[in-house]
Order: sequence, then structure tokens, then C-alpha cells
Amino acid sequence: MLIFRPLNKKYMIAESLTVLDSVKLNFSQGGLLVMNITLAFIMFGVALEIDLSSFKNIILKPKSVLVGIFSQFFLLPFVTYLLVLVIRPTPAVALGMILVAACPGGNISNFISSLAKGNIELSVSLTGFATIGALFMTPINFTFWGGLYVKAHPLLRPIEIDPVQIFQTILIILGIPLIIGIIFAKQFPQISAKIKRPIKTLSILIFMGYVVAALSLNFNHFLRYIHLIAFIVFAHNALALLTGFTISSIFKLPRKNRRSISIETGIQNSGLGLVLIFNPKLFPPDLELGGMAFIAAWWGVWHILAGLGIAFIWSKKPIEE
Repeated sequence: MLIFRPLNKKYMIAESLTVLDSVKLNFSQGGLLVMNITLAFIMFGVALEIDLSSFKNIILKPKSVLVGIFSQFFLLPFVTYLLVLVIRPTPAVALGMILVAACPGGNISNFISSLAKGNIELSVSLTGFATIGALFMTPINFTFWGGLYVKAHPLLRPIEIDPVQIFQTILIILGIPLIIGIIFAKQFPQISAKIKRPIKTLSILIFMGYVVAALSLNFNHFLRYIHLIAFIVFAHNALALLTGFTISSIFKLPRKNRRSISIETGIQNSGLGLVLIFNPKLFPPDLELGGMAFIAAWWGVWHILAGLGIAFIWSKKPIEE
């Protein structure tokens, strides 16, 4: 169990962030259902691109994938925890950052990696491994690093978060659609080949449409509080991208692989984070988690803009091995 309690006021970095935590976003159970369906559809599309035979090549030459997995599931949560200790935000904002870092890479990472002239096979493989690994690593990372954060402060009110419940939620949202997609691609390869690109494009558009719709329902909150978390998300995302590129450079991976690993580390499935945040079985509705939700929601917008920006820059630069 992860024990999370509000911080004493002397540990708050700003009264404004404390106010942000108390904001209740307009996110109904109907909206949560739509988000669940959207993520399931996205994961089905990701599964269609997973070529199990290509994993054999990865196994024979596993260095790049192992570095990517290490960057995604170990380094990113670690550097996020360090960033939280440095900026000392409110508990809700801090746990929002840790939760985003614990989520797997987003499906748009493959598209951005292709624009950036990265290694597409590596990108798709990392997305597949990360999505499967998230069934276990997301609850483990969130409870472990969140638990360390909590123990660093004298706290007041206990809130229990069950990692088993997180696992069950992720299994339903990610695992089942992924298994169905892999089986479908295996049984109907010709149909899969025809529909996987349209489904990928459609899933990205649906996700972006959902984000826009969610922002429109909370536009007043967005305008009022975005300045409080914009820099935090910017710094967090920049650190994630830099972490992926740095660790792959240390291991002297090819330039294309460095780009893909950087993007896979910096593009997170923040939609999954939102689903977990608004799950009443995980976080009771009476909690003041506005900052947590704002972090996940704005990350979902910013990582697309940042990813497209860095992809544009890299697309103009030749690959120099």
C-alpha cells in the first residue's frame, strides 16, 4: 500500500499550488468511460503493429531495447523523483509527476519517431515491450517512488492506494486490447496490414480530440491555473527527452536509435494516468487532487507539441553515425 497524506504547509512551495490542488475538474464517469474506450482502441491499433517475429531480432541484438526499457522504466521515474525533491511541489502535483513517469510510452511516439528519422522498428518494439511491461512496472514504480516521496515528509491524513487495483485497471485498459490486437493481426494478417495505418491515424486524432474536448470543459480552470504547472511540465518533459538521449549516447547506440529512445522516454501515456487518477477505487473523490490531474492533462498536450518540435528539428539533420 502507498500511504499518501497532504503535506504540512511549511513544505508547500507556493500557496497558489495549494489552491490548484482543491480545483475539481469537470470529468464525469461518462467521460472516464470514453477515455477507457479511447485507450483500448489505441492499444488495439498499437498491437496491430507489433511484429512478434521482429522480437527475435531484438533478442539477438538486445542492446538498444534494453537501454530503452531501462530509460523508460528505471531512469525516468528516478530522475522524476529527484526533480520532485528539487522543486518541492504539493503532494498532488508531485504524485502526478511520478504517475506520468510510471506510465508506458504513448502510441504517438511511433509516429513522432518516424518524423524524426529514428529507428521505427525499435520504436514499435519499445512501445510493445513498454505496454506489456506497464502491467507490472506502472504500479511498482508509482507505489515505490511515491512511497519514497511520502516518507520524506511529516504527513497528516492517510490515503491507501492498492497496487493490485492499479494492476487490474491497467490489465483491462491495456492488456486485454493488446492481446486481442496481437491475436487479430496473427489470424488476419492481410486485413491488419490494410487497417493498421488508418487505425493509427484515427486513434491519434481521437485522442487529440478527446484532449481538446476535456480542455474545453475545463477552459476556465485552464486559463486560470496553466501558468502554475506549465513550467513544471516543460521541465519534466525536457528532462525525460534528455534522459533517453543521454543514456543511449553513453551506450554509444546509433544516432537513429538515440532519437527513438529519447522520444519513447519523453512521450508518455498520460491518458492512462488520467484514467487512474479519476478511478474512485484508487483515489477517493473527496481528495484534493486537482494538481495531479492538471499535470497529467497538460502533459498530454505538451508532449505532442514538444515531440513534433524535436522531430521537425531532427528531420532536418542528417544521420551521422
